[in-house]
Amino acid sequence: MEVLNSNVQKHIGAFVAEDFRTAAVFNQYGIDFCCRGGRSLEEVCEKNQIDANELLSKLEAVINTKTDQSIDYKSWPLDLLVDYIEKKHHRYVEEKIPVLRQFLDKLCRVHGERHPELITINELFTASAGELSAHLKKEELILFPFVKKMVGATLSQGAIEAPQFGTVENPIAMMMDEHDHEGVRFRKIAELSNNYNPPADACNTYRVTYAMLQEFEQDLHLHIHLENNILFPQAIKLEKQFH
Repeated sequence: MEVLNSNVQKHIGAFVAEDFRTAAVFNQYGIDFCCRGGRSLEEVCEKNQIDANELLSKLEAVINTKTDQSIDYKSWPLDLLVDYIEKKHHRYVEEKIPVLRQFLDKLCRVHGERHPELITINELFTASAGELSAHLKKEELILFPFVKKMVGATLSQGAIEAPQFGTVENPIAMMMDEHDHEGVRFRKIAELSNNYNPPADACNTYRVTYAMLQEFEQDLHLHIHLENNILFPQAIKLEKQFH
């Protein structure tokens, strides 16, 4: 157990950054690895009364299972990671928001009286949709172009002009704060929807909407993880090379 024990001080986000498959283990235990990935495994286990050795054994089992499907995002150049997040995760959010809003409105009209939690879920998702859309634009117009500029300057060994926002740490702090808000909002949605389990009298639209909401949350978790635990720390590190 000695090797495992040295991992109790490791941050949750670091486990997931090294092997995304560990996210499923943290999910099983209800541990938030994306917005709150900066906590040590020991701290999380103590707080949630989880047996640290048991959790570490499960994590080790996953890490030691070799598969072609585990993508090593950490080894990607930062400009590739930025493009990937934008084309995969930003587009996903933009495509799913109108569909989910339409479905949730319909559910509230038909089932809202019998299931008042739907009204709150709809309100939470609508707020999330508005804020996420603004959040993505800020990343695409301000933060991501600067990260790409830094990568370009590193390759050409050129200099970069100081950005209007001072240091990359400023927009990153704002993005992380916004990520936290979405994390909290989706925890409430998961709670209200009984972890996306539709009630016995649910129609097909009801089931599809809950499944879509769950998929949306899972995509958001990976999206936030890639930024909080990989892109942001590496961008801060890269910027320091220019000083």
